[in-house]
Amino acid sequence: MDRAEFDKFADEYAAMHRDSIRASGEGPEYFAEYKISDVARHIKQSDIVVNRILDFGSGIGASTPYFSRFFPGCELSCVDVSQRSLDIAQSRFPTAASFHCFDGQVLPFADSSFDVIFTACVFHHIPASAHESMFAEIRRVLAPSGIFFIFEHNPLNPLTVRVVNECPFDENAVLIRAGVLADRMIRGGLRPDRPRYRIFFPNALRKLRGMERALTWCPLGAQYYLSARK
Repeated sequence: MDRAEFDKFADEYAAMHRDSIRASGEGPEYFAEYKISDVARHIKQSDIVVNRILDFGSGIGASTPYFSRFFPGCELSCVDVSQRSLDIAQSRFPTAASFHCFDGQVLPFADSSFDVIFTACVFHHIPASAHESMFAEIRRVLAPSGIFFIFEHNPLNPLTVRVVNECPFDENAVLIRAGVLADRMIRGGLRPDRPRYRIFFPNALRKLRGMERALTWCPLGAQYYLSARK
């Protein structure tokens, strides 16, 4: 991960992100909230108790207020390679989380530290050659009974591809198919579940969003997520 690349865009990230997704009819808040809502719903159906959460690649803190809403009382740690992004996040949410910079290789946490690890649209910025080792590092800090959630853009969705191609901070992004990402997770020592595809309808068709829960099998959603255990 290139720290300088993310530092460069940190101050303009929110505005650029909002502009890049304008065609969806939604703002960044919609996309941040649905992810944490999905994680909370998934966990309610699992057997784990959540006390400590890690937001890997947390950036300027887009997910932070939603962790506070859906996981009240939990201890949230945010980690990123961009110190400037973390400074912005801490200024926005000074008491909601602890903020940690890392070198892109070794996470600054002890083994088995977190019940939930979450990352959203981060791995398409990490060179493919580093995925396996990064997943192994995530596995190291995941508790034995914990769950890792990874959300990514879906390269099979043409609107997603267009948005990424036109977004300045995605200039070096390489989108990853769900099956390819799952294989890399397995090589990193994780056991991923099936991919779940999300975001099928823009705001103009929001009345149809009630159908999305029945469409998670369909590989045409704008994004997808995988959950995994040790």
